Amino acid sequence: MATQDHTPTLLLDNVVKTYGSIRAVDGVSFAAFAAEFIVLLGPNGAGKTTLFQLLSGLFVPDSGCIEIMGQNMVRNPVPALAKLGIVFQQPTLDLELTVTGNLLFHAGLHGISHAVAKPRIDKELARLGLAERAHDKTSQLSGGNRRRVELARALLHDPRMLLMDEPTVGLDPASRRDLLKLILSLRTERSVAVLWATHLCDEVSDADRVIVLHHGKVLADTTPAKLIADSGTATIEQGFLAMTGSQ
Repeated sequence: MATQDHTPTLLLDNVVKTYGSIRAVDGVSFAAFAAEFIVLLGPNGAGKTTLFQLLSGLFVPDSGCIEIMGQNMVRNPVPALAKLGIVFQQPTLDLELTVTGNLLFHAGLHGISHAVAKPRIDKELARLGLAERAHDKTSQLSGGNRRRVELARALLHDPRMLLMDEPTVGLDPASRRDLLKLILSLRTERSVAVLWATHLCDEVSDADRVIVLHHGKVLADTTPAKLIADSGTATIEQGFLAMTGSQ
């Protein structure tokens, strides 16, 4: 279990987002602390995507509060977002740019000069095993390596909170496993909190906590072992299916 201090990296307090009569996010509250790896587990349509849109500032909640490192996402979005790194579910790299070109462009958006960005980029690519691909176009990379570039991009500005939105979609089993291992080591080395959204139960076992989301509501916020014990089942998948009534 990750060591917690007293200041949440991420805090949600009774967050609500509606679309007409649909409460896509329905009173969600939880906190994430430095170096925690939290899996947000929910079936398709549970509200995970809407919640991530709120956390990344793409939409504003109807009510409730979201804070990153004590900065309110609505009242002070710039300092809040400055502490946030995101790997989106859909690929967002420019395939015609090189790996380094993509990362330099992102650094510029964060106001990081070329002189500061370049050594950071070299360090991140070396850490992620991509140093030899730095000058390749991203169109030449495998799906797994493109995800690594997106992870490097998310880490360039040294965020305290990392959002991973269904990051293994479309990856082969080996790439999925490698990405999870990278995240588990990075959260410890960099003391960054990670919120990893997924519908895949086999990505939960190494989490410090698992938050089960269903119909916009948090059904559980616990450890993987306690989720199994409380559900009276033998596996995380069985417990999850019993909890959500999924078939």
